[in-house]
Amino acid sequence: MQAEAITGETIEVEIGAPAHGGHFVARHEGRVVFVRHALPGERVRARLTDAGEGARFWRADTIEVLDASEHRVPHFWDAADSLARHAAGELPVGGAEFGHAELGYQRELKSAVVREQLERLAGLQAADVGFTGVEAAPGERADGLGWRTRTAFSVDASGRLAMNAYHSERLVPITQMPLAVAAINDLGLADLPLHGLARIEVAAPSAGGAPLVLLVEDPAARPGAAGRLAKALPEGSNVAVITQQGGSAADGAGTLRRLRGRTWVAERAAGNDYRVTGEGFWQIHRSAPDALQDAVQQILAPEPGQSFADLYAGAGLFTVPLARAVGPEGAVVSIEGAPGTSKDARRNVHGLDQAIIRQGRVEKVLRQEIDKLPGAVDGIVLDPPRTGVGRAGVAAVAAARPARIAYVSCDPASFARDIRDFALKGYALESLRALDLYPHTHHVECVGALVPAPKG
Repeated sequence: MQAEAITGETIEVEIGAPAHGGHFVARHEGRVVFVRHALPGERVRARLTDAGEGARFWRADTIEVLDASEHRVPHFWDAADSLARHAAGELPVGGAEFGHAELGYQRELKSAVVREQLERLAGLQAADVGFTGVEAAPGERADGLGWRTRTAFSVDASGRLAMNAYHSERLVPITQMPLAVAAINDLGLADLPLHGLARIEVAAPSAGGAPLVLLVEDPAARPGAAGRLAKALPEGSNVAVITQQGGSAADGAGTLRRLRGRTWVAERAAGNDYRVTGEGFWQIHRSAPDALQDAVQQILAPEPGQSFADLYAGAGLFTVPLARAVGPEGAVVSIEGAPGTSKDARRNVHGLDQAIIRQGRVEKVLRQEIDKLPGAVDGIVLDPPRTGVGRAGVAAVAAARPARIAYVSCDPASFARDIRDFALKGYALESLRALDLYPHTHHVECVGALVPAPKG
């Protein structure tokens, strides 16, 4: 039978353990089915969203709960509520796939996934590296809402604010984004004329202040939509147009044109000031910059005169405090692949001559720069994209022979694979923490400390 004949059908299944990626494991007639919007122990009716007779596994979406978990709660966001949306013949918006579970239980689910990935991919027991479970972010709200300082929206054919359904091109109209900080929702984008725009991205400073609204015009529409929206936005908003040229402004393939205010936002973390331009990378959770800086500093314990490397450095979140700690007699080489973001880092280390900013492919630049550092490498920070460091990156880092490595990861699977590869290069995971920097989603931030493995 062809996939088209099965996808869309409904099945009844018992839900088992959580799986990486926001799914839960079930079985139907011997076949593994990854089900979203369910909870362990539940019996549900699920609609197949990706199925085929020859497929190794299927994917499905919960449309009705027959036997509910004690940890299930009403979803906080109608647009993301799978049960309500499917009952109305529609799809739920992505990005809040754990919103039907108690917040504390969400962290238990994420903890189980971290443990499973470590054991299966890295061959490690979580208890052996001091992992005790996923921690709430400092200052987290009791409801787990209002934490996103960066949000991307689409615009549907009717000119309404929208977001994509999970793994779908279908757009779901929305009136609010409950996970976002108030400054983003207060823009009232759902009430404004959005015809002629393809996408809207908003960055709100985590310490407060006017947000930056980035607009992408629909190339098929009559020009001028960005200018019209800029006039309709609340006074004091910063507004810019992104001109796409095969990429984004952050990776150097696009440009920003200012319409109002400035094209960057001011951020502050652990007493240090930062400037982040346009689509430049910054941690999304309002508490993440402080929390991650603290975690990295604890692992590396930098002292005056030491040498460090900050890889996948972004706007310099970790570079700046490391440079201040090592002082003029030390050195920090900061390497970032995206040209636009690297320019942010260069601005943010102004006056810190011990910080050396380099842009390019991380492992290649590291090999070029590492021997220029004075003395041995005392530590390296890794904060790669979701895909992880990869074997080439692991080899380059291990070849530098740092005394300690602080690895910040937003994906437990790629993290565990890299930890396995580091073990082959002589580095062991000494400790692991995980922070819930993405409440109501399946995502989690891991922070691991690696050290040279004992010989013999």
